[in-house]
Amino acid sequence: MEAISETLTSPSSLPTLPFDLISEILCNLPVKLLLQLQCVCKSWKSLISDHNFAKKHLRKSTPRLMIQRTKLRFPNSLKNKYCSPSGVCSCDGILCFVADNGSFVLWNPSIRKFKILPPLNNGGPASYYGYGYGYGFGFGYDHLTNNYKVVAYSLKEVSVYILGTDFWRTIQDFPHSSCSESSGVFVSGTINWLTEYYDHDDASSISRVIVSLDLAKETYQKLSLPDLNNSLWTLGVLKDCLCICARSWGGKFLEVWVMNEFGNKESWAKLHTVSYTGDGGPYVIGKPLYIYEDNKLLMDFRDLEIGMVKLKLGFYDSKKDTLKILNHQNFECYMDPEVYAESLISPCF
Repeated sequence: MEAISETLTSPSSLPTLPFDLISEILCNLPVKLLLQLQCVCKSWKSLISDHNFAKKHLRKSTPRLMIQRTKLRFPNSLKNKYCSPSGVCSCDGILCFVADNGSFVLWNPSIRKFKILPPLNNGGPASYYGYGYGYGFGFGYDHLTNNYKVVAYSLKEVSVYILGTDFWRTIQDFPHSSCSESSGVFVSGTINWLTEYYDHDDASSISRVIVSLDLAKETYQKLSLPDLNNSLWTLGVLKDCLCICARSWGGKFLEVWVMNEFGNKESWAKLHTVSYTGDGGPYVIGKPLYIYEDNKLLMDFRDLEIGMVKLKLGFYDSKKDTLKILNHQNFECYMDPEVYAESLISPCF
């Protein structure tokens, strides 16, 4: 940042601060305030707009929870044509989702910038990508090229979009034809999907495995799940580690497992066993969203209530072994909670 002066210019009666110190102070401020401080002077605007500063600020960012339209307002230009996203994933403060018309959208709600990606080349039913079972997508950061990638699969055909380009390209086919969740989980430079397939010898037996795509190499590997007999599974990430939430059909407990060393099956360890006493019966499915410094775990639950599936949020306190469901919730079952970090990184470069 050669164009940025080394000290903050000010009247002679006021002391000056080294610019490195100013940068460090600004780096700890919230995004909303930083956007306002861009108007202070040219050097501050240049600093706050710098990509390296945005990356440094991201490392100190505070996570926030998004529940689609309930918590955040979409840009006005998206409301009419691109509302009601299906499936949401995030990386470095940028949200990726599929709109009603099948368009992929990248959106940073913190800086109110978004990008609508070009149409896919395969001509498939793009609106299906947010619903899983043969169609899905993922979004993450490729450390090798220092850029972001969107990955979309249709049955087995996989397409990749690199941020800053205007086209999709095809890579190696997806190893499985069925995923239980549409949006992949980004962790350790990979996008991961929980897949299901039937045993060739026993059509009634369902096997599960995690398919992991390395964004740098664009190659796949299969990750084994913990040896559990549970029938209901969800995939997530906690503290930069892959995690799963598993529950037996009709069971009262949800088990949260964490893969402490990515790719190592032996590193799976049970983190919590959560007792859920809602009214959902056998239909309750849970998913870990975020773990706080005091080890309280934020989770979502799909609960059958008065004949309808409802989304509920709750905090599990491992010290007290208690689960508190948040009150006054009015979420629909199709809404996907997503924890994202406030950031200055633009999806438009």
